[in-house]
Amino acid sequence: MAKTKPQTYTDPDRGRLVTARFVVAVLMMVVGIAWIAYYYVAVRAGTPVVGEPAPEAGSPAFMADLGDWNYLIGFGLLFLGLIVAAHPSTPLGRGRGVVVGMLGSFLFGLVWICVFYIISDDVSVLPVFDDLGQRNLFVGVAAMAVGFVFATKWE
Repeated sequence: MAKTKPQTYTDPDRGRLVTARFVVAVLMMVVGIAWIAYYYVAVRAGTPVVGEPAPEAGSPAFMADLGDWNYLIGFGLLFLGLIVAAHPSTPLGRGRGVVVGMLGSFLFGLVWICVFYIISDDVSVLPVFDDLGQRNLFVGVAAMAVGFVFATKWE
């Protein structure tokens, strides 16, 4: 009876595909996106309507107290996760992954800024854009800065 080798997720030329750094990076990105989504959907107080009482913020109270700082936390975790993923020990930090991360970040930032300029007359049509206002430019520029982090890893 022939013995079978245990399955390892490695590439002989590039090393392991799943590393602790990669898991941490993906976790940070997912938590950042989830933080923004949960704050926008469940916690933040809606836009007040003229003539009606102001809507109450949801719970948890600490998240409601942070207000717009929740967007900084969420986008910060998302972009920090991408920066951590730019390390050569992760799939996004080597080979074609660097190009994908770089172009993806550049295009995300460009599209974010372009969409903001297109809807800048009435930002209430898109979620998250309406709360950020002019700070949408920071999100787009920060995404492009992450693209430059990937660009430094490109060989």
